[in-house]
Formats: sequence, C-alpha cells, structure tokens
Amino acid sequence: MASRLEEDLCCPVCKDVFRDPVLLSCSHSFCKACLQTWWDGKEEKECPVCRRKSSKDEPPCNLVLKNLSETFLQERGQRPSEALCSLHSEKLRLFCLDHQQPVCLVCRDSRRHTNHRFRPMDEAAQELKKKLQKALKPLKKKLKTFEEVKVEFDLTAGHMKVQALHTEKQIKEQFKKLHQFLEEEEEARMGALREEEEQKRRKMEAVSREIAALSHTVRATEEELRAEDVSFLHNYKAAVERLQRPLLEAPQLPSGALIDQAKHLGNLSFNIWSKMKDMVSYSPLILDPNTAHPLLILSEDLTSVRRVEEEEEEDEVEEVEEEDEEDEVEEVVEEQELPDNPERFDSFPCVLGSEGFNSGTHSWDVQVTDSTFWSLGVSAESVPRKGLMESGLWGIGFNGGEYSAESPPDPPTPLRLKKELQRVRVSLDWNGGKLSFSDPDTNTHIHTFKHTFTEKMFPYILTLEEVNILPLKVWVTVDQSR
Repeated sequence: MASRLEEDLCCPVCKDVFRDPVLLSCSHSFCKACLQTWWDGKEEKECPVCRRKSSKDEPPCNLVLKNLSETFLQERGQRPSEALCSLHSEKLRLFCLDHQQPVCLVCRDSRRHTNHRFRPMDEAAQELKKKLQKALKPLKKKLKTFEEVKVEFDLTAGHMKVQALHTEKQIKEQFKKLHQFLEEEEEARMGALREEEEQKRRKMEAVSREIAALSHTVRATEEELRAEDVSFLHNYKAAVERLQRPLLEAPQLPSGALIDQAKHLGNLSFNIWSKMKDMVSYSPLILDPNTAHPLLILSEDLTSVRRVEEEEEEDEVEEVEEEDEEDEVEEVVEEQELPDNPERFDSFPCVLGSEGFNSGTHSWDVQVTDSTFWSLGVSAESVPRKGLMESGLWGIGFNGGEYSAESPPDPPTPLRLKKELQRVRVSLDWNGGKLSFSDPDTNTHIHTFKHTFTEKMFPYILTLEEVNILPLKVWVTVDQSR
C-alpha cells in the first residue's frame, strides 16, 4: 500500500509520482506531460480537478514539488527515468515476446517465463514501434479521408443553412402576396356591400321625403280651413293649387329592397379561390437545385436555368473593369462553392427535374429562344452524376447551329428542321415506351424515341445559356356530372 507521502506526491492524472510538475493558478499541480495531454484538443484550458480555467497556456514549474518528488524516488532507490520490476524491484532490461511485457533478469530465470523468448528492451522497442507504425498507416490514411469528408460535410451543413434561410424567405414572400390579395379582395367585397347598403338606404329615404311632403300639405290645408273667412279667402287659391298637384301612388316596399346576401356570401371562398388563378401559375416541371452543376443557377421559382456568370457579371464588373479581358473571363466563370453531394452533376452543365416518372404520360414545354447550346429530354435514375454519362439518356440537342437526336452510346442523329426552334414540347409515355419531341408553335413533330423503360425517368436540361420551363394555363371548373 502506498504511503501517505507517496499519495501526496502523485499526479492526479497519471496517479504516479510527479515528473516535471507544473503549478496552475488554482494551486493544483500536475505532470507537465499529463497536463498537456489533458489539454490537447480542448478549446478551454481547464484544471483537470476543479475545472477552473487556467490563466496561462504554459504554467510555471513547481520547483519545490519537483525536488520533493525526485528526493522521494531516490530514497526509494529508483531514479525518475528508470522503471523497476513490480515483482523483484530490479531494472526492466528485457522484453518477453511470449507475454508481450517488460521483465527483469530475475523474471527471465523464473518458472513463469520458462522456455520464453526475450529481446533486449531497446531492440524490442524498435521492432514493435516499426510494427505499430505500419499498423498506424492505414488508420492515418483513413483519418485523412475522414477529415476531407468532414470538410465536405461542413460545407454541406453551411449550404443547408443558406438553403433553409432562402427557402423560408421565399415561402414568406409567397404568403405575403397571397395575404395581400386576400386583404384587397376582402376590402373590395366589403366596399361592394357598403355601396349596396347605401343605394338601398337612399331609396328608402326618398319614400320618407315624399311622405313628409304629403303630410305637410295636409296640415297646411287643415290650418287654412280653421282660419277666418277673410284669411281663408285670401289663401284659397293657393290652397287649391296645392291640392291639385299630382298625387303619388301609395308607396309600396320595392322588390329587392333587402341586402342581396346570396350575392355576397354564395360560394364566397370558391369565388375567391377561382379569382386567385389570375395571380398564380403552375409549372409541369420543377427543377432540382441539388442536382445542378455548379456552373448553373436556377430562378427563384425553380423553373429557369442559366449559367452562373450571367448573375455574377453584374456584381463583379466594377472589380474587373481595369483587368484585361482574359482575366475578366476567368473570374466571371468561376463556379459557385456548392457541396459535392451525390445528386449533383460535376462534369456536365446539367440539372434534373425534381420529380421522376415510372408510369403514365407526362408533357412539358421548354423555351430555348435565348440559348445557342442546349440538350433536353429524360434521364434514367441510374445515370451517374459524376463523370461521363455514357448511357441512359434520350433527348434532342442544339449545338453549333445544328439539331440532333441523342441517345448514347449511339451516335447522334442529325435533325433537319425548317425553322429555328423557339419552344420544344417533350412528351413522355412511360408505359407505351415513347419519348416524343414537337414544336408547339407550328404543331410539327420533331423526333420520337421508342424504348422499353424499366426505371424511373427524370427530365433533364443541359445548357450553358438561359432555358425556361413554360407554365400551364390554370383553369377552375365545376364538375356538374352528378
């Protein structure tokens, strides 16, 4: 059992007699090496015992404690740098290969180590260090890979936060527009109600005025009849003229005198919803920004794609106007810093639709007026997003003023069109195994692929210039077939 003195001279971390002890501001002492090991990787330099923050990164040496510790070890017959056998208190000079532990000369000759193999301590240490270093190499390589992946994870986490904030902003803006529409619609309908009430109130007031005038005539005539003869005769002519004025028919409550509640309340929510179609649009295809190549940027509503330089050029033109043209181009076309997530294309300026199809018929129109290089169609879900896309694509493209039908690995098929395309209609019949392209402006067929689709197909757009998905006209109808 250790003596009380030995316990007082033991480091709280390694539980051994202090070696090069240092003193913290909280008065606790530790081996210098133990403290540095404890602090490695920690942001706060805290005391391992009381957790108080250290005021110094390099605590001073506790010279008194160091002298006491060395004296204690010397009195015990052990130098600070030497290790003794716990069984025989002899120096550990050998290493037992069978037990994989240091031993002294007495241990070597003991029954416990009969027929065991031994090596000198330094020789065994060198051999085992080499062995351990060799075993450590794949772990270090894996650690490096993990650290590289963590960088990508950190970038992804940052991008996720930006996405969340941007998406939240867009949602709020959309609801703000809807709220504004509803407020304006409410005000308009309340105004119509107040106007109708005012009009019908004025009609009632007109009848009241007629009644008041007739009552006045009756009272005035009765007063004339009660007057003296001379006064009566003087006013007789005027009284007769008053009574000879044309009389109105007896007033009757007119039809529609009440507020037309049915007009204001009937199908109110439906009528408002129906009117909202003029302020909303519906796109048959929404692009997925998580698949877009870093050279591409999508519109706020995710229905348009263009090269990122078109947006960056306006912001950077002041910064590069004094540089030569070549430097300007190199700076402008720099890719966005986006996470290299598995869904994102890295070799082709391509983006996919957010929804894939594995049944039914689907159609969407794409405006390509402003693009001199594009390709569009459908892509199989299994098409690799990294590297070359050697198969699984069906589409038509425009490059160098020429149109072609493309379905790798087959060579492109030239298409001869009478006029330059402004819009392209893509029609997918998954069950029927057909993918058709047509010109909606002239209602002419362009090309049709026939293929037995076996997996989910995603719309794709490959471009270096602006391409837009055209919205559909929104209709609100009532089914009266019941």
